[in-house]
Amino acid sequence: MKNPTGRNGTTERTSNDASPLASSTVTEAVLPGVVAPDGIQLRTRPARPAGPGQVVLAMEAAGISFAEQQMRRGKYYDQPPFPFVPGYDLVGRAVEVGEGVSGDLLGRRFAVLTKTGAWASHVLVDAGDLTEVPESVDSAGAETFVVNGITAWQMLHRLAKVRAGDTVLALGANGGVGSTLVQLARIAGVRVVGTASATHHDAVEALGATPVDYRAPDLNDRLRTLSPRGYDAVFDHVGGEGIVDSFRLLAPRGTLVSYGTASTRDVPGSSRAPVLKLFGRLMLWNALPNGKSAHFYNIWAGRRRADAFRTRLRADLTQVFALLAQGALTPQVAARIPLTRVGEAVRLAESGTVVGKVVLVPEDPA
Repeated sequence: MKNPTGRNGTTERTSNDASPLASSTVTEAVLPGVVAPDGIQLRTRPARPAGPGQVVLAMEAAGISFAEQQMRRGKYYDQPPFPFVPGYDLVGRAVEVGEGVSGDLLGRRFAVLTKTGAWASHVLVDAGDLTEVPESVDSAGAETFVVNGITAWQMLHRLAKVRAGDTVLALGANGGVGSTLVQLARIAGVRVVGTASATHHDAVEALGATPVDYRAPDLNDRLRTLSPRGYDAVFDHVGGEGIVDSFRLLAPRGTLVSYGTASTRDVPGSSRAPVLKLFGRLMLWNALPNGKSAHFYNIWAGRRRADAFRTRLRADLTQVFALLAQGALTPQVAARIPLTRVGEAVRLAESGTVVGKVVLVPEDPA
């Protein structure tokens, strides 16, 4: 299945050349519809060869993020119709390349943002979407910084444009994005206040943030006490009616960055209505003459300009991986669970009892 490099430096396909790393079958987890975690199905199918410009990655780690939790409920804003294979991101090793792709990629490890399809033993991706992962870092650890790292980095540096000395508020500071955001903000010299349940306060404090119990009846008073002038940026994944408090907590000329509607995850009804209501609020707030700004972060924004999108994403993720390789970032791997136990992994990720990210791996780590 491998495509060797020809004399002229281009890749050549041969019908009888097989890579020892490639597989003739693929195991994948399928969402058949709105089901409980145990209803996620495993199936094995024949492998599809890499087409022009494509690469097959043998999955070494794939994450379970909030997006998949919404997809399981049919609540993600633009998810594909059932049945489909979830999986927003992965780290894997290149085992086959298609026409027009250099054979030098074979055997190297890459991260890729997929949106769907990553919960599989082998994943077919476009070569242009790959970002190389330093060999000095662990695959599961690197995986926790793919969608989470891109999200946190771009919210901090491209939207909020934080500066050393700023004070920011991170809701859900124990989560995958939250724990990454805390670390990146501290590296930038930014003070962080983070909400989390009391159980996770020690972990949040260890990351460098001041923890506050999100269940506290006087939550907003506590948050105002910790930053009397308001927050230079608030990062809110909760949405719902609480987004109003997030905007009110901003300092003059502060920035609200909304990146989810977690509060409506289990609410029956349209998946679009909460998002559209949120967009309406953000637009209204941006029209107010108070110097504050409000944004909704969409990791896929600018995708239509493919080259610019890929360049920006690769540049940001490369910076995150460099910090990881230097030891400046600590991966928050909540658990490593084999793909064959995907239902168990999803239950744990949705339990609210863990710090960081649950990661699927090809086989039992033991």
